[in-house]
Amino acid sequence: MTPPPLASPGLRTGYREMRRRAPASDRPGASPGAAGLSLPVQGGSVSSLAVPGAMFYAGIDWAAEAHAVCVTDAAGAVVARFDVAHSAEGLGRLTRRLASLGDPGDIPVAIERPSGRLVDVLLEAGHPVVPVSPNAIKAWRDGEVLSGAKSDAADARLIAEYLRLRQHRLRVAAPYSEQTRALRVVVRTRDDLVDARVAAVNQLAAMLEAHWPGGKAIFARLDSPVALEFLTRYPDAASAARLDQAGIAGFCAGLGYSGKRPAAELLDRLRSAPAGTTSPELAAATADAVQALVTVLKAITSAIRDLDRSVATRLGEHPDGKIFTSLPRSGQINAAQVLAEWGDCRPAYEHPDAVAALAGVTPVTRQSGKHRAVEFRWACNKRLRRAITIYADNSRRASPWAAAIYDHARAAGKDHPHAVRILARAWIRVIWRCWTDGTPYDPGLHRAAATLARHAAAESAA
Repeated sequence: MTPPPLASPGLRTGYREMRRRAPASDRPGASPGAAGLSLPVQGGSVSSLAVPGAMFYAGIDWAAEAHAVCVTDAAGAVVARFDVAHSAEGLGRLTRRLASLGDPGDIPVAIERPSGRLVDVLLEAGHPVVPVSPNAIKAWRDGEVLSGAKSDAADARLIAEYLRLRQHRLRVAAPYSEQTRALRVVVRTRDDLVDARVAAVNQLAAMLEAHWPGGKAIFARLDSPVALEFLTRYPDAASAARLDQAGIAGFCAGLGYSGKRPAAELLDRLRSAPAGTTSPELAAATADAVQALVTVLKAITSAIRDLDRSVATRLGEHPDGKIFTSLPRSGQINAAQVLAEWGDCRPAYEHPDAVAALAGVTPVTRQSGKHRAVEFRWACNKRLRRAITIYADNSRRASPWAAAIYDHARAAGKDHPHAVRILARAWIRVIWRCWTDGTPYDPGLHRAAATLARHAAAESAA
């Protein structure tokens, strides 16, 4: 494998010397064999994902209840135009109408949506599905329709025309395996539930801060089991008014609390906080609201635990699971998050910079005349960016190589998020090589990490 070397003024970590810029700025780095490229190559040498030549091109304007469909021939003439309902009967009619024109494998279908049951039905029927950017279609429409007129049927025609004329720059949807799709479902659902838990905790904290600060102050984390059980039993200030040190000690002992905080300290936190509301009506309403939020948090926490087990099971069954779990300090959940968004379609990424661009850890350069700006990449797979940057940040605590890259970036004046993105880009090159070869990560085969370890050992011996 040929991973990036130890952080230096070189290029492989995505770092170059420069003056400190605004926080949104980033500095691009060249990659071996793809200098200057930061976006995935579209329509390159990977024939399995290139749009096949065809006699007909279909465009679908997706909607919640019905879809507008337009099919053109190789010359751009419309050969079919119809609407189908978003139902079993409607989608069946769609595949039958397209099949009547020829072999589904020779009729690529462009759509502004890369996933969903409509896409699944088209893929199952054998059609190459080509996701297109809604922004690209809007710009195409603005150039083609000067009057600004718009309709679903006209948009379907525009999408078909865009596919016909731009097929050399487009690629069909990456065919992920069933294991990857299953893993992605549970990982994304878990991530959404974690976000929901954070929102519920913030809502509960605001409620307690306004009406009973002591209930928020007594335990460090509001979403911990002991804090939720305490608020279930004492949902307002009046219910905890007679609570003493012995009462708190008995409560903690009953729950097996091991927070290493004596009852006297917990009681002091409760009593030293601002007094809660004394109005009987407001206190009763506060108790109802607190218990409702606590019930929600208990349900979300239980669901997350169940999904944790499901994620671990599906990660263990995935053929690439061993690659991502072999990374230092990746853990089960974070490894599953990276794998679920990275996928298992090898032809989807011709080089590691394609993954880095998808993950949003490479910048975007805008240049016109004398103006040149290097900016933060906003358009990306944000779930992958969060997963890979969390991993990169954690890895520096277990990998001396990762810590050296991060420390070098910080010493050069980069802030923490920028330094983590630099490290994430370096890790992507390592992971990409392991993923391409189908081998788990081995620090002994990682030349930069092995060299650093030898230098450290030599210094220790000296």
